[in-house]
Amino acid sequence: MSYATAVSFDADCMRRYDREGPRYTSYPTAQHFADGLAPDAYERAAASSRGAQEGQPLSAYVHIPFCSSPCFYCGCHKIITHKLDGIDAYVDHLLAEISLRSRLFDRNRVVDQLHFGGGTPTFLPAAYLIDSMTRLDRDFQLTDAEDRDYSIEIDPRSVDAGSLQRLASLGFNRISLGVQDFDKDVQRAVNRVQPEALVAGVYEAARGLKFRSINFDLIYGLPLQTATSFATTLDRVVAMRPDRLAVYGYAHMPRQFKAQRQIRSDELPNAAERLLLLQLAVNKLSEAGYEYIGMDHFALPGDSLSQAKHDGTLHRSFQGYTTHANRDLVSFGVSAIGHVGDVYVQNHKLLAAYEGALSSGVLPTSRGRSISRDDHIRKQVIHAIMCQGIVDIATIEADNAINFGEYFAAESERLLILQADGLIEVNSKYVALTSVGRLLMRTVAMAFDAYVNTAPGDIIPQPVAMSRVI
Repeated sequence: MSYATAVSFDADCMRRYDREGPRYTSYPTAQHFADGLAPDAYERAAASSRGAQEGQPLSAYVHIPFCSSPCFYCGCHKIITHKLDGIDAYVDHLLAEISLRSRLFDRNRVVDQLHFGGGTPTFLPAAYLIDSMTRLDRDFQLTDAEDRDYSIEIDPRSVDAGSLQRLASLGFNRISLGVQDFDKDVQRAVNRVQPEALVAGVYEAARGLKFRSINFDLIYGLPLQTATSFATTLDRVVAMRPDRLAVYGYAHMPRQFKAQRQIRSDELPNAAERLLLLQLAVNKLSEAGYEYIGMDHFALPGDSLSQAKHDGTLHRSFQGYTTHANRDLVSFGVSAIGHVGDVYVQNHKLLAAYEGALSSGVLPTSRGRSISRDDHIRKQVIHAIMCQGIVDIATIEADNAINFGEYFAAESERLLILQADGLIEVNSKYVALTSVGRLLMRTVAMAFDAYVNTAPGDIIPQPVAMSRVI
């Protein structure tokens, strides 16, 4: 079951439904992880998961937290450094974690999806990237299959044609470039100065090396950003024609992220201006032939992400939208989150705690969550909203032996509100996003989230400053 890919930008709905909410890369979300996970919970999940029983392939994530300088907008877990001593020790512990976790998984389970994130993964010296990939292949099993999805996040300032060639030779076939904005004043305001020509050079070199998919990250809502300047950035990006685009809304939280204190709040676009920037992105990318995948993501029709959207195999995990569904996700590195069977686990966020655990020969898990039956049911519904845009009620009932209307009776009033405002269509067969509701899909998903809703009206807040709509 699928639905139309068109989106409609309704400024009034966007304003009225402005509310911070989960990105639903998991359910329950990471904020509901806790200490006290049973010591053997991960080991038992690795042995008993559906993937283990059926010998399914694995997905893997490697977190490289290091950056040479802070980008003031960034909210990722990172370590700013110019010293290689700390990197030496980190990679040693990362390799130890790979070996330690590998003992819990059948090596015949090929890793067909792999992502290096950060931080800046390409900040690592070449030898360390080679060591990491070699260890992964030794202790797990990498593949050179054409349909593998091996991606790495790239700071265009940290690579050249030679390093891109090295990444390709290591097996990476998809890259993501941090572009954000081409306007020089905006770049200076966020401490991310990178000439457009530099980005274009990296892009062209990657095209020449036949990377299967190239993604650009953009951000709207940055200081000094205007409709005119952002429209220019969008036009230049569209002219380059990356396969995928992620257009994130900047979330200004200086109390939580120290680097953001360098951003002047009086230089940030106001709520109305943010809406205009988002509308510009949606309109320009749609006109240029990009399909809206969900949340922040757009892709060309020939890209595998768009194809997965159309054939119903699109999946969402801690790696964002992916084309490889039903994979146990094995994650490595400080703060990394994994999902195996019915268990979520997150590594220590503090480097000393992460390395201390591994020095003692134990997995560096700091917290996690076992998924209940109710979590599974709600996760399936939320996943359908976020990935397919439609909940097939008969499928939910058959898979979980429930009566949908009775099980979600408490949610019915919230759904009626959303339907009255034109975000969804509801009948006895499905709950489906409308073209307006697609840009507010996580608002609809929140209606089924047992951890964030306490009353029907909670999904409709009073108008506030524009935050993280998509």
